[in-house]
Amino acid sequence: MSQIFVSRVEQIAGRVASLARPISSITAYDYPMGRLADEAGIDVILVGDSLGMMVAGMEDTTGVTLDQMVYHTEIVARAVKNAILIADLPINTYRTPSESVENGMRLIEAGADAVKIEGGLRQIEKIKAMVEADIPMVGHLGMLPQRVREEGGYKKKGKTDEESRILLESAHALTDAGVAMIVLESMATDIATLITKEISAPTIGIGSGPHCSGQIRVLHDVIGAYPWFVPPFAKVYTNVADQVSEALRQYKEELK
Repeated sequence: MSQIFVSRVEQIAGRVASLARPISSITAYDYPMGRLADEAGIDVILVGDSLGMMVAGMEDTTGVTLDQMVYHTEIVARAVKNAILIADLPINTYRTPSESVENGMRLIEAGADAVKIEGGLRQIEKIKAMVEADIPMVGHLGMLPQRVREEGGYKKKGKTDEESRILLESAHALTDAGVAMIVLESMATDIATLITKEISAPTIGIGSGPHCSGQIRVLHDVIGAYPWFVPPFAKVYTNVADQVSEALRQYKEELK
């Protein structure tokens, strides 16, 4: 009896559909944190281009390269056994459908289960090309960190009727193009809630209110490992920075 072929896109769609709501999601950039997140039962782990700030000390995500994303995806993928692993395509690596497919496949080959790109209507043809190439896709609407410089800062989206209309239209278009999930970042609660109700793909919120299908946070914010800046919507559950500092002081004192 011949086996039925199930594409990567179908496999990830099935795994996403099986996740209990609310969906838990966290970023990870290395093996230890990826393994701890996976063993804690986190549903979705994102190798985000936020590593530009959290790992590399950059001002924003616009300096992150594809090679860096491939490397960090590889080392997190070694740790993850159960969670769905998503990786970001960084800025200027998905300018055309063919470039999107080529670079998206590099992240899949590095161990990602799915690839995320930022933007709505202008990304539809690229997403369709990637899905046709059997690359599971995740969308990203609202505030787009890769456009922070051209927009002059981090600005909440969906505060006007026109913005809300475009966001809703974009969410429907992304879903029709075949994305498995959509991240809604820094979006007015009302439009994030409406999008979540209207589309079939689950929404993963960050700074977009409590009514999304799930939430994602930056790992360093959750564990208090980056004390120099914490977003206003992030809850810090422990204080790793102080614990590390105290451990290092004790180590130095014992040496004396």
